Amino acid sequence: MTSRTSIAAAGSVAAAALALISTLAPAGAAPAPAPAQSIAEPSLVEPVVIGHRGASGYRPEHTLAAYELAIDQGADYIEPDLVSTRDGVLVARHENEIGGTTDVADHPEFAGRRTTKTIDGRAVTGWFTEDFTYKELRTLRAKERLPQVRPDNTAYDGQERIPTFDEVIKLARREGVGIYPETKHPTYFDSIGLSLEEPLVAALEKRHWDDADDPVIIQSFETANLRDLDTMVEVPLAQLVDASGAPYDFTAAGDPRTYTDLLTPTGLAWIATYADGVGVNKDRVLPRTGGATTVPSPVVGDAHAAGLIVHVWTLRRENQFMATNYRRGTDPNAPGDLAAEAAAFLDAGVDGIFSDNPDLVVAVVAQR
Repeated sequence: MTSRTSIAAAGSVAAAALALISTLAPAGAAPAPAPAQSIAEPSLVEPVVIGHRGASGYRPEHTLAAYELAIDQGADYIEPDLVSTRDGVLVARHENEIGGTTDVADHPEFAGRRTTKTIDGRAVTGWFTEDFTYKELRTLRAKERLPQVRPDNTAYDGQERIPTFDEVIKLARREGVGIYPETKHPTYFDSIGLSLEEPLVAALEKRHWDDADDPVIIQSFETANLRDLDTMVEVPLAQLVDASGAPYDFTAAGDPRTYTDLLTPTGLAWIATYADGVGVNKDRVLPRTGGATTVPSPVVGDAHAAGLIVHVWTLRRENQFMATNYRRGTDPNAPGDLAAEAAAFLDAGVDGIFSDNPDLVVAVVAQR
């Protein structure tokens, strides 16, 4: 990703963004934030491949083994989702509820910590990282989240600990790849006194990996924490956009905007005042009709016009995760034609692809 401080030609985009922002904000809303120092241009270099939770198609997700395999397969970035322990240590888990990704249920000493919480307005039952100290979490072992879909991955159950963010940084630095951390449920963690942003920034600073030219991109489905981070770090930021719904910080604040609103030219111009790119659900780029993909949407072109790069998520090789035109056979767990799917997104102009199977996407990129 092109860093914001290296852009020389973004002034006209920023001016256009400011002219559009007032039409996006709801009546009575606070003034829009000041624009970032500059806005990233779409990358003109080879598209990047991000190991989604590592090479999670082949190893239990968010383990050092998954990250290491993604690196071996040629991923440009590895993606740690970040949640907090009770004592403020950032660890890599897709969710703060860890019943499905660790062996915590097999630990009788932690049976009493199973509980139900409201996370982003939804009741969730299980075990939560914020109820464990870092030392306690280290006694757990990771397991495959989708054993019915990826039975081969269960051979690695019980072998890996939950890694800290610092361990992921050290691995990436040693191997010469980038990191693409995501802050999970930042509004929720703020509400319980375990803000994610400050320890994230501190971890980057500790390893001297907080410069605009360092291979770090921070992402989130919420917007307020990214706008805060824009004042705290120089590294690029990416606004995640789901296929439906709205950022939770909008919902909690009564802001009526949705993710769809954020992908209009006006919404993208607003994102460009604090972020450098968008990470969009793949169906936003290649919409489906009757299960099959259709022609590309305007999202990539509109984002590029706003000065934002576009990364899509998530390409997985199993049929059930693909549009019908890329499936092979009727077994939902059998491999489909991920190479063709990746090629279609590259043809649509995306600047990067998140994949559980980075080796397959790297091979496609290498042929272009």
